[in-house]
Amino acid sequence: MRLIQAKEVMGAVAKSKTPSFVTIIPLVVDSKQESELLARFQGSRQLYNACLNEAMTRMELVKKSDIYQSAKKLSREQKKQRYTMFSEARKLYRYSDYDLQAYATLVSNKSKWIADKIDSNTQQAIATRAFRASEKVLFGLGKKVRFKTTNRFRSVEGKTNKQGLRWKDNQLVWGKLKLKAIIDESNPVIQHGLSSPVKYVRLLWKEFNSKRRWFVQLINEGIPYQKPQNYIADGVIGLDLNISNIAFVGDNHAGLLPFANKVPSFQKEIGRLQRKMQRSQRANNTDNYEPDFLAKKGRKTVIKQGKVKKSSRKWHKSNNYKKTAQKKRELERLKGAYAKSQNRQVVNEILRHGNIIKTEKISIKGWQKRYGKAISAKSPGFVQSELKRKAENASGQFITFSTQKTALSQTPPQW
Repeated sequence: MRLIQAKEVMGAVAKSKTPSFVTIIPLVVDSKQESELLARFQGSRQLYNACLNEAMTRMELVKKSDIYQSAKKLSREQKKQRYTMFSEARKLYRYSDYDLQAYATLVSNKSKWIADKIDSNTQQAIATRAFRASEKVLFGLGKKVRFKTTNRFRSVEGKTNKQGLRWKDNQLVWGKLKLKAIIDESNPVIQHGLSSPVKYVRLLWKEFNSKRRWFVQLINEGIPYQKPQNYIADGVIGLDLNISNIAFVGDNHAGLLPFANKVPSFQKEIGRLQRKMQRSQRANNTDNYEPDFLAKKGRKTVIKQGKVKKSSRKWHKSNNYKKTAQKKRELERLKGAYAKSQNRQVVNEILRHGNIIKTEKISIKGWQKRYGKAISAKSPGFVQSELKRKAENASGQFITFSTQKTALSQTPPQW
């Protein structure tokens, strides 16, 4: 129901889309260039937060308007009238991608330094990003928006490859900045991306061992490079997805594959770092905790630590706490990278036996509420989404059916 309403509220004509893929290339950035990039990212972050705040304000006015509320009460059969009223409500409060782009230009020109750092093309892309985030809340696809802090704003993209942030002569060009790329000429994946047309460019940074690394993502037009060993065959595959493994049956082959096989959990290391972080927080923020108290544990009397006060807001984080948190993030990043790599092998193995996938309609979110840690470690949702994406890109299908009608787990095999 919400998706139907979303289409009606958007009122946008479906544009023809061409297939695309992403090519990631590392960049060479010196200290002077990095200082300039961080300044531009800071301006982009502030502009994004300003646009997001304005978009949410206009969205709330649209939702509270009489026209919008009247349109919601109409039946689905009155599609044209609903569409017209939804459009009028959006126009009344200037809630559209184009209007928010105009607001971004106004904010940038008033601040002056943002207009000097960020070109108009990138400003519009930032406004579009904020507008889409607010639309998810409007359509019920998200509960709330997140305003970006410095450490959480890690990417900026352009609209086209003709001006602003663009890829030219095998290097990233952004105004006067020209960043050289590290190109592996022996890598067929990279060479395929460089030889394909570029739609637009995304610049981002990641942290590896407490060091910032810069990358460029080329959004290419066309079909991604397919490695010979990862071919996709024609055929029908039946799946039974579980929390820790997946069973598949094809025309000529069947198998049971575990998720994230032999991936290090780093459970002891992460637990030790978490306890160290908690001790540091308690030592540096004594006012945010209730006082310790005596409690009985069997026949013994022990000292228990006080809980966090509900009114606590300001937290002081020491340098040791920040270093420990960084070590914990690095271990979690390694664990996630290993799990993705292993799960991609699972996806490729299944697609070698067929490109028409049939499986039960499973709620991964429901699993997360009950098996949170297991879902986080094994990532069955990632396998499911990758199977769907790759099968459809290979002219296949991803078909789901109700679990109530099939009940595969309760049905004994017919031998």
